[in-house]
Amino acid sequence: MEILELIWKKILEKEAIEPVILDMSNTNVPTDYFIILTANSNTHMNSLRDTILDLLSEIGKQIIYYDKEDNHEWLIIDASDIVIHIFTKEAREFYDLEGLWIDAKKIKGEK
Repeated sequence: MEILELIWKKILEKEAIEPVILDMSNTNVPTDYFIILTANSNTHMNSLRDTILDLLSEIGKQIIYYDKEDNHEWLIIDASDIVIHIFTKEAREFYDLEGLWIDAKKIKGEK
């Protein structure tokens, strides 16, 4: 849980919009947590991605995959037991991961 707190602090510092953390351990998804957040522009999205990648690297957390290109509507950082989803506002509404995984327990974010 300490790593979740570190990520949470960083994304709030970078002014992520409406971040939430979902506990996925009781779902059929092969990860423990989803962190879902919205960026207000492509520059903001890239800044959030790079900040999270830097943090994960600093603490020695293995990164399995991340989207390296720019100008996406949805970026993913897969750190095995934690998967971070960075969306544009429109993509977050369209894909609605919180609605899709309604049974996942929200452990941080607006209730």
